[in-house]
Amino acid sequence: MRFPRSRSDIEHLVPGGRDGRRMLWVSLTDKAGSGLWYGTSALYYTYVAGLAPHEIGLLLGVAGAVGVAGTPVAGRVADRVPLTRLLPAVHALRAAAAVGILFTGTLWLLLPIAALGSLGDRSASVLTKLYAARVAGPDRVRYQALQRTVVNIGFGIGGLAAAVALAIGTDTAYRTMLVGDALSFAGAALLVLRCAEPPSPVRVVATASTAAGGEPPRSKAPATGPWRDRGYLAYTATETLLFLDDTALNVGLPLWIATATAAPHSLVALLFVLNNVLVVLFQVRLSRLGDEPRRAAASLPLLGVAFLVAGGAMAVSAVDSAGIAVVALVVAATAFTAAEIVHAAISWELSLALAPGRSQGAYLGVHGLAQSAQRSAGPVLLTSAVIAAGPLGWLGLGGALAAVSVGQRTLVRRRLDRLDALERPRAAAPQAPAVPSGTVTVSSVDYGE
Repeated sequence: MRFPRSRSDIEHLVPGGRDGRRMLWVSLTDKAGSGLWYGTSALYYTYVAGLAPHEIGLLLGVAGAVGVAGTPVAGRVADRVPLTRLLPAVHALRAAAAVGILFTGTLWLLLPIAALGSLGDRSASVLTKLYAARVAGPDRVRYQALQRTVVNIGFGIGGLAAAVALAIGTDTAYRTMLVGDALSFAGAALLVLRCAEPPSPVRVVATASTAAGGEPPRSKAPATGPWRDRGYLAYTATETLLFLDDTALNVGLPLWIATATAAPHSLVALLFVLNNVLVVLFQVRLSRLGDEPRRAAASLPLLGVAFLVAGGAMAVSAVDSAGIAVVALVVAATAFTAAEIVHAAISWELSLALAPGRSQGAYLGVHGLAQSAQRSAGPVLLTSAVIAAGPLGWLGLGGALAAVSVGQRTLVRRRLDRLDALERPRAAAPQAPAVPSGTVTVSSVDYGE
């Protein structure tokens, strides 16, 4: 990777101009704070709040369940409210939740506070993604790759600070991490307020049609929303499975090392470092795999190969040899990380390309449910089915996810063919009246099936 050497290099590297660069700072600030809390939260609830393990499980489970609602709700609201007003409010909610946790030690008070924080976390995720899509325009895949790189750097910074807190192990150290988390959200909110509102297809289309003296442009296809769009819902369902690389790395791999291999437990931390380093080095380079919808669809078999290699390596790691186990686990972690990188580029492009421009927020909100659902159901699947089945479980997982990758390619290609068919009559239609200079028009096609 060639690192930028001057301000002009940075401006050329980051799509979206000044606001695109500012939003990267927002992501860095946000995730550095999140890294502080993720690394210490379980121990904070144990040693500072005094909760029992089953109470911590209940707390995290309820918070995660409430957080699932954040993506569709925030996405739908984002089609009506400016992002530069909505996103700071969400960050403020997250900061307030962190402060609330700091001053509360009772489970029944922590439950609603943590739930609101989780709701804010998931909402912020989809809103940041939507801002990136709007500000970067056709370069959105490259921008998302840069953003994922920055996110990993932020988590790394926060994780290092959390390691210091864990080494100190005092109540004050844990509370300091939580304060840092709250301050990061406040800082992110202030940075967003300095950003300009990017063009929104909903508002732009309305402006253009009003200026032309007519009604908003309409597609001949019947209007639909994401919840009635069977094609997009089917795509989202396959995404839920393909996001399992996250749980495989963060839950499956550590548990497998601890319970089924001869590898040293310290390897877990080294594999996490390997994952972060590979994402930072290759996410931008491999973003070209998803820089156009049909190229993204054509790249899906690569994702299947990565899952097959990962599943096979995890199965091999169960042999009774520490050396072979370590090598196999490094291969597995590398393959799962490759799946993460490739899927990030592909998913980012397709989640937007398969959604109508005037409803991007609502559709991205529904797509965000795939990752939320995977984080909720993924650990159960990995522990009760895959790990319980031993090496055959990992082989089965790799094969199943490879098949899902191929199936998603077929689904996406059919949908893109349908969209092309809808666009052709519009391209042949008479030109619309001229729009006054300075007004940008965005075509809007309904994508329901």
